[in-house]
Amino acid sequence: MNETKKLHSMPSNIFFFIRLLFSVSPLLVIGEFIWGILLILPSRLVSVIGVKYIIDVVTEGERLERVFYAVGAIALVLVISKLFAWLFREFFWNVEREKVHYRLNKKLYDKARQLDLESYDNPDFYNNFILTIESSSDNIQNLLGLIRNYVGNIISLVTISSILLSIDPVCLLIILFFIGVFLPLSKKIGALQMGRRVDNTKFHRRSDYFQRIFYLQDYCKEVRMNSISPLLMERYNDAADDVIKNQKKYWSKISALYFIQESGIQVFGFMFVLPLYLGYCVMVKNSITPGDFVAAFNGAYSIAVSINFLTVWAVAVFSERGKMIEKYREFLSCDFKIRDGERIAPKDEPKEIRIENLSFTYPGNDEPTLSDINLTVKPYEKIALVGYNGAGKTTLTNLLLRLYDATEGSILIDGEDIRNNTLDSHRDRFAAVFQDFQLFACSVGENVALGKNADESKVLEALKHSGFSKKLSKGIDTELLREFDDDGVMLSGGESQKIAIARAFYKDCPYVILDEPSANLDPVAEYNLNRAMMDAAAHKTVIFISHRLSTTVNADRIYVMEKGRIIESGSHEELMRLGGTYAYMFNLQAEKYKDREENI
Repeated sequence: MNETKKLHSMPSNIFFFIRLLFSVSPLLVIGEFIWGILLILPSRLVSVIGVKYIIDVVTEGERLERVFYAVGAIALVLVISKLFAWLFREFFWNVEREKVHYRLNKKLYDKARQLDLESYDNPDFYNNFILTIESSSDNIQNLLGLIRNYVGNIISLVTISSILLSIDPVCLLIILFFIGVFLPLSKKIGALQMGRRVDNTKFHRRSDYFQRIFYLQDYCKEVRMNSISPLLMERYNDAADDVIKNQKKYWSKISALYFIQESGIQVFGFMFVLPLYLGYCVMVKNSITPGDFVAAFNGAYSIAVSINFLTVWAVAVFSERGKMIEKYREFLSCDFKIRDGERIAPKDEPKEIRIENLSFTYPGNDEPTLSDINLTVKPYEKIALVGYNGAGKTTLTNLLLRLYDATEGSILIDGEDIRNNTLDSHRDRFAAVFQDFQLFACSVGENVALGKNADESKVLEALKHSGFSKKLSKGIDTELLREFDDDGVMLSGGESQKIAIARAFYKDCPYVILDEPSANLDPVAEYNLNRAMMDAAAHKTVIFISHRLSTTVNADRIYVMEKGRIIESGSHEELMRLGGTYAYMFNLQAEKYKDREENI
Protein backbone atom coordinates (compact mmCIF):
# COMPACT_ATOMS: atom_id res chain seq x y z
CA MET A 1 0.00 0.00 0.00
CA ASN A 2 1.33 3.47 -0.85
CA GLU A 3 2.50 5.25 2.28
CA THR A 4 1.89 8.83 1.11
CA LYS A 5 -1.12 10.02 -0.82
CA LYS A 6 -2.41 13.46 -1.55
CA LEU A 7 -5.56 14.06 0.46
CA HIS A 8 -8.74 15.01 -1.36
CA SER A 9 -10.54 18.24 -0.58
CA MET A 10 -13.66 18.25 1.57
CA PRO A 11 -16.02 19.04 -1.38
CA SER A 12 -14.32 16.33 -3.45
CA ASN A 13 -14.96 13.76 -0.72
CA ILE A 14 -18.59 14.82 -0.27
CA PHE A 15 -19.31 14.66 -4.01
CA PHE A 16 -17.49 11.33 -4.21
CA PHE A 17 -19.83 9.88 -1.60
CA ILE A 18 -22.90 11.39 -3.25
CA ARG A 19 -21.86 9.83 -6.56
CA LEU A 20 -21.31 6.53 -4.78
CA LEU A 21 -24.79 6.74 -3.23
CA PHE A 22 -26.28 7.73 -6.59
CA SER A 23 -24.66 4.73 -8.31
CA VAL A 24 -26.29 2.44 -5.75
CA SER A 25 -29.71 4.13 -5.49
CA PRO A 26 -30.34 7.20 -7.69
CA LEU A 27 -33.97 7.44 -6.55
CA LEU A 28 -32.87 7.71 -2.92
CA VAL A 29 -30.55 10.64 -3.67
CA ILE A 30 -33.15 12.44 -5.83
CA GLY A 31 -35.80 11.78 -3.18
CA GLU A 32 -33.50 13.28 -0.53
CA PHE A 33 -33.19 16.45 -2.63
CA ILE A 34 -36.96 16.81 -2.98
CA TRP A 35 -37.52 15.91 0.66
CA GLY A 36 -35.04 18.56 1.76
CA ILE A 37 -36.77 21.26 -0.30
CA LEU A 38 -40.24 20.35 0.97
CA LEU A 39 -38.94 20.04 4.52
CA ILE A 40 -37.55 23.58 4.70
CA LEU A 41 -38.85 25.89 1.95
CA PRO A 42 -42.66 25.86 2.54
CA SER A 43 -42.46 26.82 6.22
CA ARG A 44 -39.99 29.61 5.51
CA LEU A 45 -42.06 30.98 2.64
CA VAL A 46 -45.04 30.99 4.94
CA SER A 47 -43.07 32.91 7.61
CA VAL A 48 -42.11 35.56 5.03
CA ILE A 49 -44.73 35.85 2.29
CA GLY A 50 -47.68 34.33 4.12
CA VAL A 51 -47.36 36.43 7.27
CA LYS A 52 -46.64 39.57 5.21
CA TYR A 53 -49.77 39.01 3.13
CA ILE A 54 -51.98 38.53 6.20
CA ILE A 55 -50.61 41.63 7.98
CA ASP A 56 -50.98 43.74 4.84
CA VAL A 57 -54.61 42.61 4.39
CA VAL A 58 -55.43 43.47 7.99
CA THR A 59 -53.64 46.85 8.09
CA GLU A 60 -55.06 47.95 4.72
CA GLY A 61 -58.64 47.12 5.76
CA GLU A 62 -59.18 44.50 3.06
CA ARG A 63 -61.94 41.90 3.36
CA LEU A 64 -61.16 39.61 6.29
CA GLU A 65 -62.31 36.49 4.44
CA ARG A 66 -59.11 36.82 2.42
CA VAL A 67 -57.23 36.09 5.63
CA PHE A 68 -59.12 32.83 6.03
CA TYR A 69 -58.39 31.90 2.41
CA ALA A 70 -54.71 32.65 2.98
CA VAL A 71 -54.60 30.60 6.17
CA GLY A 72 -56.32 27.72 4.38
CA ALA A 73 -53.87 27.88 1.48
CA ILE A 74 -50.92 27.99 3.89
CA ALA A 75 -52.27 25.00 5.82
CA LEU A 76 -52.80 23.07 2.56
CA VAL A 77 -49.22 23.71 1.41
CA LEU A 78 -47.79 22.63 4.75
CA VAL A 79 -49.97 19.50 4.90
CA ILE A 80 -49.00 18.45 1.35
CA SER A 81 -45.28 18.93 2.04
CA LYS A 82 -45.49 17.02 5.33
CA LEU A 83 -47.54 14.26 3.70
CA PHE A 84 -44.97 13.78 0.94
CA ALA A 85 -42.14 13.67 3.46
CA TRP A 86 -44.02 11.12 5.58
CA LEU A 87 -44.89 8.90 2.59
CA PHE A 88 -41.34 9.07 1.27
CA ARG A 89 -39.82 8.21 4.65
CA GLU A 90 -42.21 5.42 5.60
CA PHE A 91 -42.67 3.66 2.25
CA PHE A 92 -39.36 4.23 0.48
CA TRP A 93 -36.59 5.85 2.50
CA ASN A 94 -36.36 3.33 5.37
CA VAL A 95 -36.19 0.34 3.00
CA GLU A 96 -33.89 1.95 0.45
CA ARG A 97 -31.54 3.22 3.15
CA GLU A 98 -31.04 -0.36 4.38
CA LYS A 99 -30.36 -1.52 0.82
CA VAL A 100 -27.77 1.22 0.37
CA HIS A 101 -26.20 0.33 3.72
CA TYR A 102 -25.77 -3.33 2.76
CA ARG A 103 -24.63 -2.60 -0.80
CA LEU A 104 -21.97 -0.16 0.32
CA ASN A 105 -20.85 -2.48 3.11
CA LYS A 106 -20.56 -5.23 0.52
CA LYS A 107 -18.05 -3.06 -1.33
CA LEU A 108 -16.08 -2.75 1.91
CA TYR A 109 -16.22 -6.47 2.65
CA ASP A 110 -15.21 -7.38 -0.90
CA LYS A 111 -12.22 -5.12 -0.49
CA ALA A 112 -11.47 -6.46 2.99
CA ARG A 113 -11.45 -10.01 1.60
CA GLN A 114 -8.52 -8.99 -0.61
CA LEU A 115 -6.49 -7.48 2.22
CA ASP A 116 -2.93 -8.68 2.53
CA LEU A 117 -2.26 -10.29 5.88
CA GLU A 118 0.51 -7.72 6.11
CA SER A 119 -2.20 -5.07 6.48
CA TYR A 120 -3.31 -6.64 9.75
CA ASP A 121 0.27 -6.28 11.01
CA ASN A 122 0.16 -2.49 10.50
CA PRO A 123 -1.57 -0.91 13.55
CA ASP A 124 -2.26 2.43 11.81
CA PHE A 125 -3.81 0.83 8.77
CA TYR A 126 -5.76 -1.62 10.89
CA ASN A 127 -7.14 1.24 13.02
CA ASN A 128 -8.30 3.02 9.87
CA PHE A 129 -9.75 -0.25 8.58
CA ILE A 130 -11.82 -0.74 11.74
CA LEU A 131 -12.88 2.92 11.70
CA THR A 132 -14.00 2.63 8.06
CA ILE A 133 -16.05 -0.51 8.67
CA GLU A 134 -17.63 0.76 11.89
CA SER A 135 -18.46 4.23 10.53
CA SER A 136 -19.95 3.09 7.21
CA SER A 137 -23.55 3.03 8.43
CA ASP A 138 -23.01 6.22 10.40
CA ASN A 139 -21.61 7.96 7.31
CA ILE A 140 -24.59 6.95 5.19
CA GLN A 141 -27.13 8.03 7.79
CA ASN A 142 -25.45 11.36 8.53
CA LEU A 143 -24.65 12.22 4.93
CA LEU A 144 -28.20 11.58 3.76
CA GLY A 145 -29.44 13.95 6.46
CA LEU A 146 -26.78 16.51 5.59
CA ILE A 147 -27.55 16.34 1.88
CA ARG A 148 -31.26 16.71 2.57
CA ASN A 149 -30.77 19.76 4.76
CA TYR A 150 -28.07 21.25 2.56
CA VAL A 151 -30.20 21.18 -0.59
CA GLY A 152 -33.23 22.47 1.31
CA ASN A 153 -31.24 25.34 2.78
CA ILE A 154 -29.66 26.29 -0.55
CA ILE A 155 -33.05 26.53 -2.26
CA SER A 156 -34.48 28.37 0.73
CA LEU A 157 -31.53 30.78 0.79
CA VAL A 158 -31.86 31.67 -2.89
CA THR A 159 -35.64 32.07 -2.68
CA ILE A 160 -35.81 34.10 0.53
CA SER A 161 -32.80 36.22 -0.45
CA SER A 162 -34.54 37.34 -3.63
CA ILE A 163 -37.55 38.39 -1.55
CA LEU A 164 -35.44 40.14 1.09
CA LEU A 165 -33.39 42.03 -1.50
CA SER A 166 -36.57 43.52 -2.90
CA ILE A 167 -37.46 44.85 0.58
CA ASP A 168 -34.11 45.95 2.09
CA PRO A 169 -30.71 44.56 1.00
CA VAL A 170 -28.91 45.98 4.06
CA CYS A 171 -30.33 43.15 6.18
CA LEU A 172 -28.51 40.62 4.01
CA LEU A 173 -25.24 42.54 4.32
CA ILE A 174 -25.52 42.53 8.14
CA ILE A 175 -26.00 38.77 8.13
CA LEU A 176 -23.10 38.12 5.73
CA PHE A 177 -20.78 40.29 7.81
CA PHE A 178 -21.29 38.37 11.04
CA ILE A 179 -21.15 34.99 9.31
CA GLY A 180 -17.90 35.95 7.57
CA VAL A 181 -16.23 37.04 10.80
CA PHE A 182 -16.86 33.74 12.62
CA LEU A 183 -16.68 31.28 9.68
CA PRO A 184 -12.97 30.30 10.18
CA LEU A 185 -13.88 28.65 13.49
CA SER A 186 -15.81 25.95 11.59
CA LYS A 187 -12.71 24.39 10.12
CA LYS A 188 -11.12 24.21 13.56
CA ILE A 189 -14.24 22.58 15.01
CA GLY A 190 -14.29 19.98 12.22
CA ALA A 191 -10.62 19.11 12.79
CA LEU A 192 -11.20 18.66 16.52
CA GLN A 193 -14.26 16.46 15.95
CA MET A 194 -12.29 14.24 13.59
CA GLY A 195 -9.37 14.00 15.99
CA ARG A 196 -11.73 13.01 18.78
CA ARG A 197 -13.24 10.27 16.63
CA VAL A 198 -9.88 8.82 15.57
CA ASP A 199 -8.56 8.78 19.15
CA ASN A 200 -11.81 7.27 20.40
CA THR A 201 -11.47 4.41 17.93
CA LYS A 202 -8.01 3.60 19.27
CA PHE A 203 -9.11 3.70 22.90
CA HIS A 204 -12.35 1.80 22.21
CA ARG A 205 -10.35 -1.02 20.61
CA ARG A 206 -8.59 -1.53 23.93
CA SER A 207 -11.75 -1.43 26.03
CA ASP A 208 -13.62 -3.65 23.53
CA TYR A 209 -10.85 -6.25 23.76
CA PHE A 210 -11.24 -6.60 27.53
CA GLN A 211 -15.03 -6.63 27.15
CA ARG A 212 -14.81 -9.56 24.72
CA ILE A 213 -12.67 -11.54 27.14
CA PHE A 214 -15.55 -11.68 29.62
CA TYR A 215 -18.14 -13.02 27.17
CA LEU A 216 -16.25 -15.05 24.57
CA GLN A 217 -16.26 -18.79 25.17
CA ASP A 218 -12.58 -19.04 24.21
CA TYR A 219 -11.59 -17.27 27.43
CA CYS A 220 -14.25 -18.46 29.88
CA LYS A 221 -12.28 -21.33 31.44
CA GLU A 222 -9.08 -19.33 31.92
CA VAL A 223 -10.97 -16.43 33.47
CA ARG A 224 -12.89 -18.66 35.88
CA MET A 225 -10.05 -20.95 36.91
CA ASN A 226 -7.43 -18.28 37.58
CA SER A 227 -7.09 -14.96 39.38
CA ILE A 228 -6.65 -12.88 36.26
CA SER A 229 -10.08 -11.17 36.54
CA PRO A 230 -8.86 -8.28 38.75
CA LEU A 231 -6.04 -7.58 36.29
CA LEU A 232 -8.44 -7.61 33.33
CA MET A 233 -10.90 -5.36 35.15
CA GLU A 234 -8.10 -2.95 35.99
CA ARG A 235 -6.98 -2.84 32.34
CA TYR A 236 -10.58 -2.37 31.23
CA ASN A 237 -11.03 0.49 33.70
CA ASP A 238 -7.81 2.09 32.46
CA ALA A 239 -9.04 1.87 28.87
CA ALA A 240 -12.45 3.28 29.83
CA ASP A 241 -10.74 6.12 31.72
CA ASP A 242 -8.71 6.92 28.61
CA VAL A 243 -11.92 7.16 26.57
CA ILE A 244 -13.47 9.52 29.13
CA LYS A 245 -10.31 11.64 29.36
CA ASN A 246 -10.20 11.88 25.58
CA GLN A 247 -13.81 13.02 25.47
CA LYS A 248 -13.16 15.68 28.10
CA LYS A 249 -10.04 16.89 26.35
CA TYR A 250 -11.84 17.50 23.07
CA TRP A 251 -15.22 18.50 24.47
CA SER A 252 -13.86 21.52 26.36
CA LYS A 253 -12.23 22.89 23.21
CA ILE A 254 -15.18 22.14 20.92
CA SER A 255 -17.68 23.60 23.39
CA ALA A 256 -15.66 26.80 23.75
CA LEU A 257 -15.50 27.31 19.99
CA TYR A 258 -19.21 26.60 19.58
CA PHE A 259 -19.99 29.10 22.34
CA ILE A 260 -17.94 31.81 20.64
CA GLN A 261 -19.65 31.09 17.31
CA GLU A 262 -23.17 31.11 18.66
CA SER A 263 -22.62 34.17 20.83
CA GLY A 264 -21.12 36.19 18.01
CA ILE A 265 -23.54 35.24 15.26
CA GLN A 266 -26.84 34.50 16.95
CA VAL A 267 -26.79 36.65 20.06
CA PHE A 268 -24.89 39.77 19.00
CA GLY A 269 -25.57 39.73 15.27
CA PHE A 270 -29.13 38.49 14.85
CA MET A 271 -30.67 39.33 18.22
CA PHE A 272 -29.10 42.76 18.72
CA VAL A 273 -27.71 44.49 15.60
CA LEU A 274 -30.35 43.25 13.11
CA PRO A 275 -33.41 44.13 15.28
CA LEU A 276 -31.92 47.61 15.90
CA TYR A 277 -31.61 48.23 12.18
CA LEU A 278 -35.14 47.04 11.40
CA GLY A 279 -36.52 49.15 14.24
CA TYR A 280 -34.73 52.18 12.82
CA CYS A 281 -36.29 51.53 9.38
CA VAL A 282 -39.80 51.36 10.85
CA MET A 283 -39.69 54.07 13.49
CA VAL A 284 -37.30 56.64 12.00
CA LYS A 285 -37.11 56.24 8.25
CA ASN A 286 -40.64 54.84 7.76
CA SER A 287 -39.18 53.01 4.78
CA ILE A 288 -41.00 49.71 5.32
CA THR A 289 -44.60 48.79 6.12
CA PRO A 290 -45.61 46.61 9.07
CA GLY A 291 -45.93 43.67 6.67
CA ASP A 292 -42.50 44.44 5.19
CA PHE A 293 -41.08 44.72 8.71
CA VAL A 294 -42.25 41.22 9.64
CA ALA A 295 -41.26 39.81 6.26
CA ALA A 296 -37.83 41.42 6.44
CA PHE A 297 -37.18 40.25 9.99
CA ASN A 298 -38.43 36.72 9.34
CA GLY A 299 -36.65 36.60 6.00
CA ALA A 300 -33.41 37.84 7.52
CA TYR A 301 -33.65 35.26 10.26
CA SER A 302 -34.42 32.54 7.69
CA ILE A 303 -31.40 33.53 5.61
CA ALA A 304 -29.28 33.68 8.74
CA VAL A 305 -30.32 30.16 9.66
CA SER A 306 -29.58 28.90 6.14
CA ILE A 307 -26.20 30.62 5.88
CA ASN A 308 -25.33 29.56 9.40
CA PHE A 309 -26.13 25.99 8.47
CA LEU A 310 -24.39 26.10 5.09
CA THR A 311 -21.23 27.87 6.18
CA VAL A 312 -20.78 27.31 9.89
CA TRP A 313 -22.52 24.19 11.11
CA ALA A 314 -22.45 22.22 7.84
CA VAL A 315 -18.83 23.15 7.11
CA ALA A 316 -17.81 21.80 10.51
CA VAL A 317 -19.83 18.61 10.07
CA PHE A 318 -18.91 18.18 6.40
CA SER A 319 -15.28 18.69 7.34
CA GLU A 320 -15.54 15.84 9.83
CA ARG A 321 -17.52 13.66 7.42
CA GLY A 322 -15.13 14.55 4.61
CA LYS A 323 -12.22 13.19 6.63
CA MET A 324 -14.15 10.03 7.40
CA ILE A 325 -14.96 9.67 3.69
CA GLU A 326 -11.26 10.22 2.96
CA LYS A 327 -10.52 7.08 4.98
CA TYR A 328 -13.39 5.25 3.26
CA ARG A 329 -12.11 6.40 -0.13
CA GLU A 330 -8.52 5.51 0.70
CA PHE A 331 -9.58 2.07 1.87
CA LEU A 332 -11.53 1.34 -1.33
CA SER A 333 -8.66 2.51 -3.53
CA CYS A 334 -5.74 1.17 -1.49
CA ASP A 335 -3.09 -0.69 -3.45
CA PHE A 336 -1.86 -3.92 -1.91
CA LYS A 337 1.44 -5.65 -2.44
CA ILE A 338 0.02 -9.05 -3.34
CA ARG A 339 -1.25 -8.62 -6.88
CA ASP A 340 -3.09 -10.86 -9.28
CA GLY A 341 -1.12 -12.49 -12.04
CA GLU A 342 -2.60 -12.91 -15.49
CA ARG A 343 -2.49 -16.70 -15.75
CA ILE A 344 -5.23 -19.07 -14.55
CA ALA A 345 -3.52 -21.76 -12.51
CA PRO A 346 -4.45 -25.31 -13.58
CA LYS A 347 -6.29 -27.38 -11.03
CA ASP A 348 -5.65 -30.88 -12.27
CA GLU A 349 -3.02 -33.31 -11.05
CA PRO A 350 -0.31 -32.19 -8.62
CA LYS A 351 2.91 -30.91 -10.15
CA GLU A 352 6.38 -30.36 -8.81
CA ILE A 353 6.74 -27.56 -6.26
CA ARG A 354 10.16 -25.93 -6.19
CA ILE A 355 11.19 -23.29 -3.64
CA GLU A 356 14.34 -21.42 -4.59
CA ASN A 357 16.47 -19.11 -2.43
CA LEU A 358 13.38 -18.01 -0.48
CA SER A 359 13.71 -15.37 2.22
CA PHE A 360 11.07 -13.38 4.06
CA THR A 361 11.06 -10.61 6.65
CA TYR A 362 7.87 -9.43 8.33
CA PRO A 363 7.21 -5.69 7.94
CA GLY A 364 8.77 -3.77 10.80
CA ASN A 365 11.16 -6.59 11.72
CA ASP A 366 14.92 -6.28 11.38
CA GLU A 367 15.67 -10.01 11.30
CA PRO A 368 14.33 -12.32 8.57
CA THR A 369 11.88 -15.04 9.56
CA LEU A 370 13.00 -17.25 6.65
CA SER A 371 16.47 -17.27 5.10
CA ASP A 372 17.53 -18.91 1.84
CA ILE A 373 15.02 -21.77 1.81
CA ASN A 374 15.49 -24.33 -0.96
CA LEU A 375 13.39 -27.45 -1.29
CA THR A 376 11.57 -29.50 -3.90
CA VAL A 377 8.29 -31.37 -3.45
CA LYS A 378 7.56 -34.08 -5.99
CA PRO A 379 3.97 -34.78 -7.14
CA TYR A 380 1.96 -36.88 -4.67
CA GLU A 381 4.65 -36.65 -1.97
CA LYS A 382 3.73 -36.34 1.68
CA ILE A 383 6.05 -33.71 3.16
CA ALA A 384 6.45 -32.89 6.86
CA LEU A 385 7.82 -29.64 8.26
CA VAL A 386 9.08 -29.96 11.83
CA GLY A 387 11.00 -27.79 14.23
CA TYR A 388 10.73 -25.75 17.39
CA ASN A 389 8.22 -22.92 17.76
CA GLY A 390 9.23 -19.87 15.76
CA ALA A 391 11.28 -21.85 13.28
CA GLY A 392 9.26 -20.42 10.34
CA LYS A 393 7.15 -23.45 9.38
CA THR A 394 3.78 -21.67 9.25
CA THR A 395 5.34 -18.66 7.55
CA LEU A 396 6.64 -20.94 4.80
CA THR A 397 3.17 -22.37 4.12
CA ASN A 398 1.67 -18.84 4.21
CA LEU A 399 4.11 -17.87 1.45
CA LEU A 400 3.16 -20.96 -0.51
CA LEU A 401 -0.50 -19.89 -0.32
CA ARG A 402 0.46 -16.29 -1.21
CA LEU A 403 -1.00 -14.92 1.99
CA TYR A 404 2.32 -13.10 2.00
CA ASP A 405 4.80 -12.65 -0.84
CA ALA A 406 8.45 -13.53 -0.44
CA THR A 407 10.98 -10.78 0.22
CA GLU A 408 13.50 -12.64 -1.95
CA GLY A 409 13.47 -15.81 -4.03
CA SER A 410 10.58 -17.58 -5.70
CA ILE A 411 8.12 -20.45 -5.48
CA LEU A 412 7.51 -22.41 -8.68
CA ILE A 413 4.78 -24.94 -9.42
CA ASP A 414 5.39 -26.93 -12.59
CA GLY A 415 8.12 -24.41 -13.42
CA GLU A 416 5.73 -21.41 -13.22
CA ASP A 417 6.22 -18.67 -10.63
CA ILE A 418 3.07 -18.64 -8.50
CA ARG A 419 3.01 -14.81 -8.73
CA ASN A 420 2.12 -15.15 -12.41
CA ASN A 421 -1.24 -16.72 -11.52
CA THR A 422 -4.41 -15.03 -10.36
CA LEU A 423 -4.77 -15.21 -6.59
CA ASP A 424 -8.12 -17.00 -6.67
CA SER A 425 -7.01 -19.68 -9.13
CA HIS A 426 -3.74 -20.23 -7.25
CA ARG A 427 -5.37 -20.57 -3.84
CA ASP A 428 -8.20 -22.67 -5.24
CA ARG A 429 -5.79 -25.52 -5.97
CA PHE A 430 -4.93 -25.76 -2.26
CA ALA A 431 -6.90 -27.06 0.69
CA ALA A 432 -5.54 -25.61 3.91
CA VAL A 433 -6.31 -26.41 7.53
CA PHE A 434 -4.77 -23.78 9.77
CA GLN A 435 -3.60 -24.21 13.32
CA ASP A 436 -5.94 -21.38 14.37
CA PHE A 437 -8.86 -22.70 12.30
CA GLN A 438 -12.34 -21.30 12.80
CA LEU A 439 -15.81 -22.81 12.68
CA PHE A 440 -18.66 -20.70 11.33
CA ALA A 441 -22.23 -20.30 12.56
CA CYS A 442 -23.50 -22.38 9.62
CA SER A 443 -24.50 -25.98 9.05
CA VAL A 444 -22.05 -28.86 9.30
CA GLY A 445 -22.21 -29.27 5.52
CA GLU A 446 -21.46 -25.62 4.90
CA ASN A 447 -18.59 -25.74 7.40
CA VAL A 448 -17.01 -28.68 5.61
CA ALA A 449 -17.68 -27.48 2.06
CA LEU A 450 -16.97 -23.85 2.99
CA GLY A 451 -19.76 -22.84 0.65
CA LYS A 452 -23.36 -23.39 -0.30
CA ASN A 453 -24.84 -26.47 -1.95
CA ALA A 454 -22.68 -28.96 -0.09
CA ASP A 455 -22.60 -32.45 -1.61
CA GLU A 456 -23.98 -34.66 1.17
CA SER A 457 -22.13 -37.83 0.19
CA LYS A 458 -18.82 -35.97 -0.13
CA VAL A 459 -19.33 -34.25 3.22
CA LEU A 460 -20.07 -37.54 4.98
CA GLU A 461 -17.06 -39.19 3.32
CA ALA A 462 -14.80 -36.29 4.35
CA LEU A 463 -16.09 -36.46 7.94
CA LYS A 464 -15.44 -40.20 7.96
CA HIS A 465 -11.84 -39.72 6.83
CA SER A 466 -11.27 -37.07 9.52
CA GLY A 467 -12.56 -39.43 12.22
CA PHE A 468 -15.62 -37.32 13.09
CA SER A 469 -18.22 -39.64 14.63
CA LYS A 470 -20.57 -37.39 16.61
CA LYS A 471 -24.28 -38.04 16.02
CA LEU A 472 -25.93 -35.18 14.17
CA SER A 473 -29.68 -34.79 14.66
CA LYS A 474 -30.24 -33.19 11.25
CA GLY A 475 -27.35 -34.77 9.39
CA ILE A 476 -25.16 -32.32 7.51
CA ASP A 477 -27.89 -29.67 7.95
CA THR A 478 -27.22 -29.58 11.71
CA GLU A 479 -26.31 -26.05 12.75
CA LEU A 480 -23.02 -25.47 14.55
CA LEU A 481 -22.63 -22.93 17.36
CA ARG A 482 -25.47 -21.01 18.96
CA GLU A 483 -24.96 -17.57 17.47
CA PHE A 484 -28.29 -17.70 15.62
CA ASP A 485 -29.78 -21.07 16.59
CA ASP A 486 -30.50 -22.06 20.19
CA ASP A 487 -30.33 -25.71 19.08
CA GLY A 488 -26.91 -25.27 17.49
CA VAL A 489 -24.37 -27.99 18.33
CA MET A 490 -21.34 -27.10 20.43
CA LEU A 491 -18.28 -29.23 19.70
CA SER A 492 -15.22 -30.16 21.70
CA GLY A 493 -11.78 -29.00 20.57
CA GLY A 494 -11.01 -32.37 18.98
CA GLU A 495 -14.40 -32.56 17.22
CA SER A 496 -13.96 -29.01 15.90
CA GLN A 497 -10.56 -29.89 14.55
CA LYS A 498 -11.97 -32.93 12.76
CA ILE A 499 -14.54 -30.67 11.06
CA ALA A 500 -11.67 -28.45 9.93
CA ILE A 501 -9.64 -31.44 8.71
CA ALA A 502 -12.67 -32.73 6.79
CA ARG A 503 -12.45 -29.57 4.66
CA ALA A 504 -9.15 -30.78 3.24
CA PHE A 505 -10.70 -34.14 2.31
CA TYR A 506 -13.80 -32.50 0.78
CA LYS A 507 -12.13 -30.02 -1.55
CA ASP A 508 -11.19 -31.22 -5.02
CA CYS A 509 -7.67 -29.89 -5.36
CA PRO A 510 -4.18 -31.27 -5.97
CA TYR A 511 -2.44 -29.84 -2.87
CA VAL A 512 -3.21 -30.02 0.84
CA ILE A 513 -1.56 -28.01 3.64
CA LEU A 514 -2.19 -29.08 7.24
CA ASP A 515 -0.84 -26.97 10.10
CA GLU A 516 -0.81 -29.08 13.27
CA PRO A 517 -3.66 -31.37 12.08
CA SER A 518 -3.62 -33.54 15.22
CA ALA A 519 -2.97 -30.89 17.90
CA ASN A 520 -6.30 -31.47 19.70
CA LEU A 521 -6.58 -35.20 19.07
CA ASP A 522 -5.90 -38.08 21.39
CA PRO A 523 -3.27 -40.68 20.35
CA VAL A 524 -5.86 -43.12 18.96
CA ALA A 525 -7.59 -40.39 16.93
CA GLU A 526 -4.18 -39.18 15.82
CA TYR A 527 -3.22 -42.64 14.56
CA ASN A 528 -6.53 -43.07 12.74
CA LEU A 529 -6.22 -39.61 11.21
CA ASN A 530 -2.72 -40.30 9.91
CA ARG A 531 -3.85 -43.52 8.30
CA ALA A 532 -6.99 -41.91 6.83
CA MET A 533 -5.01 -38.91 5.63
CA MET A 534 -2.52 -41.05 3.75
CA ASP A 535 -5.30 -43.12 2.19
CA ALA A 536 -7.65 -40.26 1.27
CA ALA A 537 -4.84 -38.01 0.03
CA ALA A 538 -3.07 -40.64 -1.99
CA HIS A 539 -3.86 -38.65 -5.16
CA LYS A 540 -2.73 -35.33 -3.64
CA THR A 541 0.48 -33.66 -2.56
CA VAL A 542 0.37 -33.08 1.19
CA ILE A 543 2.50 -30.67 3.21
CA PHE A 544 1.89 -30.83 6.93
CA ILE A 545 3.37 -29.19 9.99
CA SER A 546 3.54 -31.18 13.17
CA HIS A 547 5.11 -31.02 16.61
CA ARG A 548 4.03 -34.60 17.29
CA LEU A 549 6.73 -36.48 15.45
CA SER A 550 4.77 -39.75 15.54
CA THR A 551 2.77 -38.24 12.64
CA THR A 552 5.90 -37.77 10.53
CA VAL A 553 7.04 -41.39 10.48
CA ASN A 554 5.26 -42.20 7.22
CA ALA A 555 6.11 -38.95 5.45
CA ASP A 556 8.06 -39.33 2.21
CA ARG A 557 10.39 -36.51 3.24
CA ILE A 558 10.84 -34.50 6.42
CA TYR A 559 12.32 -31.01 6.54
CA VAL A 560 13.67 -29.85 9.92
CA MET A 561 13.62 -26.08 10.34
CA GLU A 562 15.46 -23.96 12.87
CA LYS A 563 15.64 -20.15 13.03
CA GLY A 564 14.20 -19.76 9.56
CA ARG A 565 16.51 -22.23 7.85
CA ILE A 566 16.33 -25.89 6.80
CA ILE A 567 18.96 -27.73 8.78
CA GLU A 568 18.05 -31.35 7.98
CA SER A 569 15.99 -33.25 5.40
CA GLY A 570 15.28 -36.86 4.59
CA SER A 571 12.95 -39.73 5.43
CA HIS A 572 12.28 -40.74 9.03
CA GLU A 573 14.79 -43.59 8.82
CA GLU A 574 17.46 -41.39 7.23
CA LEU A 575 17.10 -38.67 9.86
CA MET A 576 17.13 -41.17 12.71
CA ARG A 577 20.40 -42.64 11.35
CA LEU A 578 21.79 -39.10 11.06
CA GLY A 579 21.30 -38.65 14.80
CA GLY A 580 20.77 -34.89 14.58
CA THR A 581 18.05 -32.54 15.73
CA TYR A 582 15.18 -34.64 14.40
CA ALA A 583 16.45 -37.83 16.07
CA TYR A 584 16.88 -35.97 19.36
CA MET A 585 13.36 -34.51 19.21
CA PHE A 586 11.81 -37.84 18.22
CA ASN A 587 13.59 -39.82 20.93
CA LEU A 588 12.68 -37.21 23.52
CA GLN A 589 8.99 -37.48 22.62
CA ALA A 590 9.15 -41.27 22.39
CA GLU A 591 10.70 -41.41 25.87
CA LYS A 592 7.85 -39.30 27.25
CA TYR A 593 5.29 -41.60 25.67
CA LYS A 594 7.15 -44.62 27.08
CA ASP A 595 7.27 -43.11 30.59
CA ARG A 596 3.58 -42.32 30.39
CA GLU A 597 2.72 -45.89 29.39
CA GLU A 598 4.85 -47.30 32.27
CA ASN A 599 3.10 -44.98 34.77
CA ILE A 600 -0.25 -46.12 33.51
